[in-house]
Order: sequence, then C-alpha cells, then structure tokens
Amino acid sequence: MGNFMGRGPLKALKMAGLTGICGLVVFSACNNGRSQADKKGDSTAARAAKKDTTVTPAATAAPLAPLDTALYNKLQLHLANGDSSGRWPVKTAYPNPGALLPFNRVVAYYGNLYSKKMGVLGEFPPNEMLQKLKAECKKWQEADPTIPVLPALHYIAVTAQGYPGKDGKYRARMPSKHIDSILHMAARINAIVFLDIQVGFSNVQAEVPVLEKYLKMPNVHLGIDPEFAMSKSGRKPGTVIGTLDAADANWCISYLTRLVKENNLPPKILIFHRFTKNMLTDARKIHPTPEVQFVLDMDGWGPVSLKTDSYKSYVANFPVEFTGFKLFYKNDTRTPRGVKLSETQMMTPRQVLAQKPSPIYIQYQ
Repeated sequence: MGNFMGRGPLKALKMAGLTGICGLVVFSACNNGRSQADKKGDSTAARAAKKDTTVTPAATAAPLAPLDTALYNKLQLHLANGDSSGRWPVKTAYPNPGALLPFNRVVAYYGNLYSKKMGVLGEFPPNEMLQKLKAECKKWQEADPTIPVLPALHYIAVTAQGYPGKDGKYRARMPSKHIDSILHMAARINAIVFLDIQVGFSNVQAEVPVLEKYLKMPNVHLGIDPEFAMSKSGRKPGTVIGTLDAADANWCISYLTRLVKENNLPPKILIFHRFTKNMLTDARKIHPTPEVQFVLDMDGWGPVSLKTDSYKSYVANFPVEFTGFKLFYKNDTRTPRGVKLSETQMMTPRQVLAQKPSPIYIQYQ
C-alpha cells in the first residue's frame, strides 16, 4: 500500500505496492513515500532540524483590506477554465478579507524530516530543497501569469505507522522541534506552512487540537490524508485504503472557523487528499465557511491518463470550493508493474493547468 512510519518516529516500516483499482487504476499518493529513515539515523533535513528548534514569532498582522469581490469573481472564472458542466466556479459565500485563494496559486513541497523517501521536503538539505521549490514556483508563474504563485512547505506532522505504539493508534506525532524548523525554513522564502495528519486508528477530533498552537499562527494551514484513516476498516495502515467522511471535514472546518474568529486570523486553508471515491464519503456535503477555504486534492500517482482521469472522477466531479493536484518526482515517471501504459513522464504545469477546473493548489512529493 504506501510506505509509512514504522515502530516509532525514528524507524519506518516499508510496505510498497499498488493501492487501488476503482474503475480506474489509481495509485497511492504515498507510494515510495513513507519509508525507511537512513540506516544511520535521521535524514539530512532532520539533522538540520535539531539545530533549529525555536519558532519564529509571527509578525503582527496589518489591518486587512476589504475583499476585492470583482477580482475574486474574475479569478474564479479563470480557474473554471471554460468548464461547461455548470459545476465550476462553485457558488459559495465570499471568504473573509485576507483570503489566500484564489488570489494566489499555492505550490508546495511535501514530506517529513525523518525520511528522505517520504517526499522532497525531507529528501534534500534545506538550502537545496528551498532553491528547488523556488525554481518550481517560477515555472508555474510563467505557465499562468494571471495568478501570483505562493510557495508552501507541506509537512507530515502526524504519520501513520505499521505498529500500534503505546496507545494502539498506529500513528506517530512528530516532535515540535521539527515543526518549528519547518516554520523557520518557510520564513526564509516567505512561504506558508501546511501541517498534514494521517490519523491511523485515531481521528481528526483527537489529532487536530494537538497542533492548535501552530494553527493559531496566521501562516499555518491544515491537511488531512484519509488514505491512512483506518478505524472503519479495522485494518492496519497500508493494507487497505482508509476513509473519512464529510462529517470529518465539516468538523475540521468548524474547528478552524472557531480559531479564526477567536484569534482574529485571516482565513485558513483546509486540504483533504483523495484518489478514490470512498476515501472521502459524501464529499458533496462539505460546507466551507468564510473563515475556511476548502481544497480537494487529487493525490494519486501514475501515468498522465490515469492522473487526469482520477482528477476528473474524484475531484472535478465533486465541486466543493477549490481543487488541488499532486505531482511525484519519482513515481509519476516509472511504469507501474502490470500496467501497460507509456505515459510515464511527470506532467508539466501547462498540462495540469489545462484541467477543468485548473487546480489552485499544487503539491510535489
């Protein structure tokens, strides 16, 4: 199924393979990802994190200008990209002032500091990683000059693991010093931060509040990965694809809405990953608020035709508010075992932007 953290956060259990055939052949967002840490210990990025453990205080927020509704409407039509289904743009309430979407296209690097194989964020030393991200942002800006590009670091703060741990929840919470280090890295390039959660046998109601001190920061947002939500199946992470429901998404929205109101914050972005229909049941019942902007992110890997079919089937056909698209430096460029398809190159920004609607959130693993 996917690779994920093992007996503890310093070890990992490698479990690789295909993860789903639901009408289309769809591959796990996390294959070749949640994998073994270096045999010598922490990854290069993790070693750097040990030296960088103090959170940079958030700058005092300037008064927010009123929302430019005319520009908002124009950019929403731009993102609809000529869609003729009537689904896009989605008609929702305007967000509060300070909303990042659709006024920015977010381009994020994803990963974990304990392993070089969980994503590009932890694969390279921080300086090299940040330079690579800036180079990718430039490509996206050139592909669509209409929408400014905003860099992001998308850090797996709670990762599924192959062993139950002391509380039997099959998940490991990452140390604060690593999250603090991510915040420092992001500040160096004026990036925002996403904290991603894989609940294992826990749930969003238990895991999200643990990160509240970070979610109160105006530059920190939230991601949820249903692939490793295992309570309904009763199976270990990595043996079947997990599932969450619209009720879980709406709980996260309510929680973040409260934080935004109580702390006078600009709107938060909430991302749910999806590459099969059942990963997020009743998705059409998700209700964003002016305080929380919702992104449904196509999270599967594979040949171009499979990725675009998955995007259409599991994201574009389920209009909630905004859409995302994930790209894999390694998995998108290899031929899956037993699948005879030749389109094994990573999609270009222009190919991704040609989708209807055009994704506003882009993630690299």
